[in-house]
Amino acid sequence: MEYKVLSNGVQLPMMGYGTFQLREGEECRQCVARAWEAGYCLFDTAASYGNEKSVGAALRDLGVPREEYFVTTKLWVQDAGFDNTLRAFERSLENLGLDSLDLYLIHQPFGDVTDAWKVLEEAKAAGKIKSIGVSNMTPAIWKEFVLQFQTLPAVNQVECNPFFQQRQLRELLAEGDVKIEAYQPLGHGDNTLLSHPEIVKLAEKYGKNSGQIILRFEVQDGLIVLPKSTNPERIAGNLEIFDFALSEAEMETLRALDTGKGHHDPEAPGVVEMLLQNFKVHD
Repeated sequence: MEYKVLSNGVQLPMMGYGTFQLREGEECRQCVARAWEAGYCLFDTAASYGNEKSVGAALRDLGVPREEYFVTTKLWVQDAGFDNTLRAFERSLENLGLDSLDLYLIHQPFGDVTDAWKVLEEAKAAGKIKSIGVSNMTPAIWKEFVLQFQTLPAVNQVECNPFFQQRQLRELLAEGDVKIEAYQPLGHGDNTLLSHPEIVKLAEKYGKNSGQIILRFEVQDGLIVLPKSTNPERIAGNLEIFDFALSEAEMETLRALDTGKGHHDPEAPGVVEMLLQNFKVHD
């Protein structure tokens, strides 16, 4: 595993296991256990995923020291604001069965983000969180909120893949040494991406599959990636990207695939209402 050093000095694995859409219960616990056995040590969940309890239980069942794995969870938009965030943070710790988090993110940049961030800063100062960050912040949203923060986020977790490389955002974040975590790094399993001739050609050259070429490109380009799968072979196979490197010419070929368009637009009209309707973390 390769690691990325965050702006606060914390080392984060460059590939983590994403748990979005893993159902609470045995499926989630088995997948997390398989991911650990395959070599993952960073596990990404969220209050809105509804599986924090299963992720926490699976990690405890490993029987390994706490410092050997990294846990990320996220504050849902329903809980923005100072008092709400305090309660939500403690609820996530309880669900996970942990005393502290490695990374805690504001999942969606809506509502009282500024006061929510103050809670994250205070929890980090108290030693309850190692690193704090945000998610789904576009350049415009970043400029709207982050200028009000006392400290910069260490991470912005956003949709990112070869068809949507977030170049403008990456240039902005590089000024503050803010790292990007890429969710859905394989483009939602988009066959147009996985079967792209340039990617297929590289897969044949290196004896890899298309997904491995994409993940290698992203990691080599400086991203922390969070692929998700329930297939044991794919869970293990996604990690098999650290035994080869793409040439700079090949990297440039894949950079040229960028369309600048993603599936989720945080600035779209009605997005807050859609999120709240589809994900309600408590009554």
